[in-house]
Amino acid sequence: MRESFRRILIISDIEGSSACWNYEASSFMGKGWRDACVGMTRDVSAVVTALSDAGVRDITVKDFHRTGYNLLPEHIDSRARVVSGYKRGPVPGLGDPGNAQAVIFLGMHAASGSAGAFLPHTLTSRIARLEVNGRLMPELALFSAALAPYHLPPVLFSGCPVACDQAAETVPGILTWPIDKSADPERFDAETWRTGLADAAVRSLQNRAVRPWCPDGPFEAVITMRDGVSVARKLSRRWGFGCRGEKIFITAADMAALYSELIRLCYLTPVIEKIIPLSLGLSNLRGKFGLGWIRRGAG
Repeated sequence: MRESFRRILIISDIEGSSACWNYEASSFMGKGWRDACVGMTRDVSAVVTALSDAGVRDITVKDFHRTGYNLLPEHIDSRARVVSGYKRGPVPGLGDPGNAQAVIFLGMHAASGSAGAFLPHTLTSRIARLEVNGRLMPELALFSAALAPYHLPPVLFSGCPVACDQAAETVPGILTWPIDKSADPERFDAETWRTGLADAAVRSLQNRAVRPWCPDGPFEAVITMRDGVSVARKLSRRWGFGCRGEKIFITAADMAALYSELIRLCYLTPVIEKIIPLSLGLSNLRGKFGLGWIRRGAG
């Protein structure tokens, strides 16, 4: 039997979690967000418990939705370390991945422009469609490539069926665990689905078929902005990107450069870029406020 991974990094999002069923539930302090955060927490805890019982001795969970403060650490199996908020680097947003041997992606979503997917977007919903070298680009691709220098293979991905299909197409060998959100949420059996997710996580510890994923460049990105021509023109001028109509064009030599340019496009202005430590601090304070609001109602 192949040796199992014993040090795991979990990256957790909310759209593909068990209690997020509409856009408001994914939105900071929106209607249903509190319940979605509780469901996301339960999903993560079930996976942590299963991994720990299977012999994993080091688990780090990174909350990677919106402000990065959606999980309730006190309700997650204490054998994991939960990291909230965003870091400047060395991996953008994530910080230091530590000594993990593999990464598991929980509660994810499909790429911007995906048909038939649940709340598809890449980095921000302001992007209507993101194609790189002629193919839709999911967040899994950006995050996996950013972690590749640390030799972390992405061994498991959970999300809606379209997102899982994209994950399997993007990263050969990755295991997937889908969540079907096309039906009535009142009839969704969260506990049964969560048990299956935890079992899939344990199976992924033996997944040696997948390798750290980072394709060779160059990359030609075409970004279609949801808010149209004026927004595309404004953003392209801000950063010196090409523009035609509602489309912005970015050329990058490698995935790290592409990810960096997309972060600038989606989240930064030249002023904010100069004061990133301060802006991250303010963002994290906002996230902590929201998490306090969740706690007051979560019981």
